[in-house]
Amino acid sequence: MVTHRGGVPEVDACKRWLLALAERGVRIGIPEIADYEVRRELLRAGKMRGIERLDALCETFEYLPLSTVVMRDAASLWAEVRKRGQPTADPRRSMRM
Repeated sequence: MVTHRGGVPEVDACKRWLLALAERGVRIGIPEIADYEVRRELLRAGKMRGIERLDALCETFEYLPLSTVVMRDAASLWAEVRKRGQPTADPRRSMRM
């Protein structure tokens, strides 16, 4: 949401929230997988200004690259959460494999 153009109340509120966290010294990381998910949709839609804002976001905050260790840890964490019965996605959305 923070890569959306300003002037929308929800977007502006999200941006203010993120900046307030940064000003308080909260560590903010941009996971590479999140960058990928957002970037591919911006590219598909031809939203070049959104890509510029995403690039600026990735330069402003810590970029967290993927690695095999990270992905395996993520899989383990996901599995543990699911074993406890915690949903990890919208239950109305079907998963196709």
